[in-house]
Amino acid sequence: MTDISENNIKPTGILGGTFDPVHHGHLRLALECIEAAGLSEVSFIPLHTPPHRELAHAGPAQRLMMLQLATAGAGNLVVDDIEVRKGGTSYTIDTVTELRKKSGIRPICLIMGMDAFRIFSSWKQWELIPEHVHIIVADRPDAETRIDDKQIARLYTARRTDRAEDLHNSPAGRILKINIPLLTISSTRIRNMLGTGQHPGFLLPDSVLNYIIKENIYLKQ
Repeated sequence: MTDISENNIKPTGILGGTFDPVHHGHLRLALECIEAAGLSEVSFIPLHTPPHRELAHAGPAQRLMMLQLATAGAGNLVVDDIEVRKGGTSYTIDTVTELRKKSGIRPICLIMGMDAFRIFSSWKQWELIPEHVHIIVADRPDAETRIDDKQIARLYTARRTDRAEDLHNSPAGRILKINIPLLTISSTRIRNMLGTGQHPGFLLPDSVLNYIIKENIYLKQ
């Protein structure tokens, strides 16, 4: 793997998901990763159609707009519409392959929670993903860290580092686990609250909530 430490190129982070809707937990996660791993920025990538779960309640264009509203004015939080533009089912391997081609030797860090990492082997061509990006696994300090999947456990052992600096020295290939006091906010809870006429104040940015109300998304009919 190429050593790029002398080029002083900061890694960039990517955080994918449905963001249905985006909330403060997503935003705080991105900021925590920027601080812990020394990232230049984090790009939120809303998927078009999820491969592993039910369809999103809001459309791709609506979820993209909510992310743009949520990150407006935050210079190190940006939005990438690569999967929305492509359409169809969104697969991480396709996205990181394309991003690697565009980014050259700049390190890219795929951010995910430990729950997602434990089922990483169910992802399409998962074993190729670390060839294109580093992986940052974010978890609560008191959470269970055991990985039952033997393939994922071997991957974690082989590629793990405890030094954030290692993410700066090569374009891809390492796994860094960081402990973050994750906010217990879920998009499902927000949708349920809106659907039953409750007000989800302080769980998501006001700009996003105002857009949801204006566009009549998730609201009780």
